[in-house]
Amino acid sequence: MEEFGVSRTVVREALSKLQAGGLVETRHGIGTFAVGLGDSAVFRIAPEQLATLHDVIAVLELRIGMETEAAALAATRRNERHLEDMRAALDAFSLALAEGRDTVGPDFQFHLEVARATGNPHFIELMGALGSMIIPRARLGVGPAPAEAQHSYLQRAHTEHESIYDAIVGRDPDAARAAMRTHLANSRERRRRAAQLAADADQPK
Repeated sequence: MEEFGVSRTVVREALSKLQAGGLVETRHGIGTFAVGLGDSAVFRIAPEQLATLHDVIAVLELRIGMETEAAALAATRRNERHLEDMRAALDAFSLALAEGRDTVGPDFQFHLEVARATGNPHFIELMGALGSMIIPRARLGVGPAPAEAQHSYLQRAHTEHESIYDAIVGRDPDAARAAMRTHLANSRERRRRAAQLAADADQPK
């Protein structure tokens, strides 16, 4: 803030953008760190592979397969630090939503923390390699959405995140798996419905 003569809000927004790009990660109570993917991150989904609704849905199908099991493992292996980091991501999402700021960064961070709680480095590395482009609204617009509708969409997503978190807190792998599947399947269906509404609006009257 002192070096560039900007406010705390500007720095926070800049960090949020870096986080959304998968370039940094925030650890609760420690700080924000650059993410080094290294040479091992050979699996990547390029931006041009997320250009259409079909592409976005394909990634959501991948996430359903991967993250439902990650949530179940997290429920059995998580520790208190994992819960603190998930809670911090959820609180950051809620604050960004309340202030009308971008929620992609904390959204991705929550899913990354779930992967981290599995204790399996392959889940963490794959999530890091994918980056925040896996968050659907970060990659594909389907026409201008009214602010009220967008807020409602994000609030539902936040409620679904809380359900995942509650199941992990309760060490209930079946509930965690079901909550994550519901969340990602709902996201897929919301994208389909939004695309259909946009297509219907474009039809000649």
